[in-house]
Amino acid sequence: MKWLYAGLLLWLPLSAHAALNVFACEPEWGALTREIGGDAVKVYTATSAMQDPHRIEARPSLIAQTRRANLVVCTGAELEVGWLPVLLRESGNADVQPGRPGFFEAARHVPMLDKPATIDRSQGDVHASGNPHIQTDPRNIARVGAALAQRLAEIDPANAAAYQARWKDFSARWDAAIARWQQQATPLKGMPVVVQHKSFTYLLNWLGMREVATLEPKPGVEPSVGYLAEVAARLKTTPAKAVLRAAYQSPRASEWLAQRAGIPAIALPFTVGGAAGTDDLFGLFNVTLAELLKATK
Repeated sequence: MKWLYAGLLLWLPLSAHAALNVFACEPEWGALTREIGGDAVKVYTATSAMQDPHRIEARPSLIAQTRRANLVVCTGAELEVGWLPVLLRESGNADVQPGRPGFFEAARHVPMLDKPATIDRSQGDVHASGNPHIQTDPRNIARVGAALAQRLAEIDPANAAAYQARWKDFSARWDAAIARWQQQATPLKGMPVVVQHKSFTYLLNWLGMREVATLEPKPGVEPSVGYLAEVAARLKTTPAKAVLRAAYQSPRASEWLAQRAGIPAIALPFTVGGAAGTDDLFGLFNVTLAELLKATK
């Protein structure tokens, strides 16, 4: 019977091969990996849309997930600098260390905005590589997806053809969606807005919107009432149509300003799972545009 059992193992279908374990730092990359990987990947997402990705605790459970990962997919650009290095070090997983095929940084595959000329800690939470919130522009999702499909094929060649086929299908649907979103967003072009944090630089750049003020006096620094009053005063001469914040951020500052300026405070999902209807990447941008367009009516 032993020889018969061994023979059966040899004839198991390829689909029985263990799924590739992927550790995704943020929900957008977990969602993108699932689109490309399908059943060939098992994705663990380390954070949720209701968490600030800058400030995550390097919990033992996250270390354990990093230890068993075949691929780590994160934003990079210093977004996870406060916690990811701890996970990588404590995991002892040589395959997912920086410089190895099992370590993938999305920001390396897109043109970065807001690169500072100089770095000074007095400037607040400034990222040397540029603004890390690249996922708010769907064109960046496409750029990252092309590179991620290649990386998945590299570390899991047995499923390379499947990854490329799924990427080709997703890419076609994504390009069509981008064209549709850009048409829908025509009324947003040139619209002035206030942002709570520099969360939407790529979104505003894509849609041709204008950022006229930021509620944080410095990146990552909570505004005082006095500073908010200064912003409100500036809006009398440079008016805005809305105040934008990410779903995970406290609404206090944006609602305070919105009430005094007589404009809506809009919470955008920011990433997958940030609002009802944003269970995947398509839903993320459908809802984002729907919320922004409310300010044009």
